[in-house]
Amino acid sequence: MRLCTLFAVTTAPVALLAFAAPAAAQVAEAPDVTDTAPPGRATGAAPQTGDQDIVVTARKRAESLLDVPIAATAISGNTLTERGVNSVREAASLTPGLNIASDGAGRAFVSIRGVGVTLVQSVQPGVGLFINGIYQPNTSYLNNPLLDIDRIEVLRGPQGTLYGKNTLGGAINVITRQPSNETEARGNFSFAGPDDSILASASVSGPIIKDVLQVRVAAGHRQQDGFLRNNMLGIDASPFKTDSLNTTIRFVPTGDVVLTVNGYYDWVEGANTPYARVTGPTDYSRIVQFNAPNRIQYRYRGVNARLETPIEAINSKFTLVGSYDARNGVSPNSDADFGPADIARSNGTDSLRTKTVETRLDTELSGTLSTLLGLFYSREEATAFDRTRILPANLTRLTNNATKADTYAAFGTIFWKPTTAWEIALGLRYDHEKRSADGDIAITVGAAALPTTLSNAQLKSDQVEPRLSITRHWTSQLMTYASVARGYRGGGFNAPTAPIRTYKGDSAWTYEIGSKYVSPNRAFSLSGDVFYNDYSNYIGLNSIAPAAGGGLVTVDLNSGDVESYGAELEATIRPVSNWTINGSVTYIHARLTDSSPYTLVTGRTLSSDRLTFQPDFSGNIYSDYTIPLGGEDTLTLTGGVVAKGSRLAATLNQTTPTFLRPYALVNAAITYRTGPLEVAAFANNLLQKNYFDAYIERTTLALAGLPASDLGIIGDRRRIGVRLGFRF
Repeated sequence: MRLCTLFAVTTAPVALLAFAAPAAAQVAEAPDVTDTAPPGRATGAAPQTGDQDIVVTARKRAESLLDVPIAATAISGNTLTERGVNSVREAASLTPGLNIASDGAGRAFVSIRGVGVTLVQSVQPGVGLFINGIYQPNTSYLNNPLLDIDRIEVLRGPQGTLYGKNTLGGAINVITRQPSNETEARGNFSFAGPDDSILASASVSGPIIKDVLQVRVAAGHRQQDGFLRNNMLGIDASPFKTDSLNTTIRFVPTGDVVLTVNGYYDWVEGANTPYARVTGPTDYSRIVQFNAPNRIQYRYRGVNARLETPIEAINSKFTLVGSYDARNGVSPNSDADFGPADIARSNGTDSLRTKTVETRLDTELSGTLSTLLGLFYSREEATAFDRTRILPANLTRLTNNATKADTYAAFGTIFWKPTTAWEIALGLRYDHEKRSADGDIAITVGAAALPTTLSNAQLKSDQVEPRLSITRHWTSQLMTYASVARGYRGGGFNAPTAPIRTYKGDSAWTYEIGSKYVSPNRAFSLSGDVFYNDYSNYIGLNSIAPAAGGGLVTVDLNSGDVESYGAELEATIRPVSNWTINGSVTYIHARLTDSSPYTLVTGRTLSSDRLTFQPDFSGNIYSDYTIPLGGEDTLTLTGGVVAKGSRLAATLNQTTPTFLRPYALVNAAITYRTGPLEVAAFANNLLQKNYFDAYIERTTLALAGLPASDLGIIGDRRRIGVRLGFRF
């Protein structure tokens, strides 16, 4: 009943738009406007989020955002630079429905519409991250630097039909710039304080052999001291440094045959879990009391290749994609008790190797019927070593884990356009996954060694992920759509001493109605949708449970079922040609409807039906006003606000939930452009708002037998800086 009422109320504006629109016209594909300035001139104000003219590949085809029956947001690379966005995590503030938080360089919590919640890296992501269409199987990539980006596409709702498992919440696709026949050089340099935040990046691209071979090379460096301080060691508690290199080679040997090869290498150094001990959710302390620096180091590298060729005999386009990605992590010395008492220390290493291959055949059967068929295979291999010492007891625990996963999939979508105004798309994907885990735990107390615990486990799953969408183009400027889709995330493994060694995957059915509109003069665009998610076997909580042989152990588990519904709205308005206002707002009601599986495993109850770190409301609004100064010179005044509603902290308290206060951050910039140069002064969090990025309520430490306190990580303070950019 609530769903019907919500749909009825929210779709009323869609109906009004349909009646108010002009008479039906032929729908034309819009050009790609993500980057329209030629070399030698400044880019000008970038197309903003909410623009429906941007060309995207959400359905593995190049289409105008206006034509895609998916709730999708595209953020251009220029917008990312102007907004000071340097990672996918930071880009979430510009995207409706996408919620990302982090408590370290190698950790990120992500969900879309409250679905696909991922709180720890041992759980497979519920929101898929793709770099140039290549799946990245770990949420730590969300913190990595964005270098020479063309755009980010965020697709909300299950995308399993085309993108596979682990996209039940949605998919994020980061697309780097492609080289062309034009020689081009770009650069971006910025400095901000008071934490000495430095960003430097540059790229060059152009033809080696015109029309045949083009190359792009980009490099970047970023570092900052952060705003947290470890007074016990006299060091910064949350520094961050990255060095990045990526390249693209585009080879066109003949006709429409295109081979694109991408490679990247990222070095990331930072801190994990720099929590301050706080008295409650209004105690915004930035003092960390650790006996160890909690540094973490990662190396990411990979290469992928895409071959595209037409097969004219069957009116088709064939695509073959292959990739290899690797990650290595080292944590040399961490404080495992989160406090000033030197009770527990840990160190460890981990590695992840991923290989994928995918083939697609896009066939035009007739003027009204086309198909997209494909096969997919991936292999993941991960290892992890941890050494934890309990100093007062002279106890050392060594843990080794190794997991392997093979996934096979076949997928297909039929697109039927009986008229220019209607489209029906029906897709289906079959995924077969096999995962295995081998682990051992060795414990020594002084000179005495306890028997080594060995544990092996396996998981298998066979899943079908369908999607049906119906699209109606009322005019060349207005469309509406309705869709239903199912998404799935694979299960995983707990430690050998956990009461449950494995947990199964979770899944969601999503029902959605949406509409998109662009005015004839492109001065106004609007995109809105309402949705309902039926989310089963939710893997969203980790807890403390009794360990085999005594003590406690952290477990990931299926916590129950979730109901999620809400609405999203994006808009871009240009009152005059040199003034752009854009923004979005999201309402999400995501609640646990059955948490009995959590109680069955842990013997505990939950104090709230809210989902951890998920706000009910979020939004952003930005204004860019450009003042002509004569000739090509301009001055752009930018102001914006990003906001989140109250959120449930991570808590195991059975009676009293802890909620984090809502917040709004004000950002501003002034940008001067002349020819190929631009100079900007900017301020982020201008009003010095205090807010929490992450928070753990004291019960977790108490259950672990450690000195209890709430733990919090405070968000960044005000940064004021300057930026220089060029494009030749």
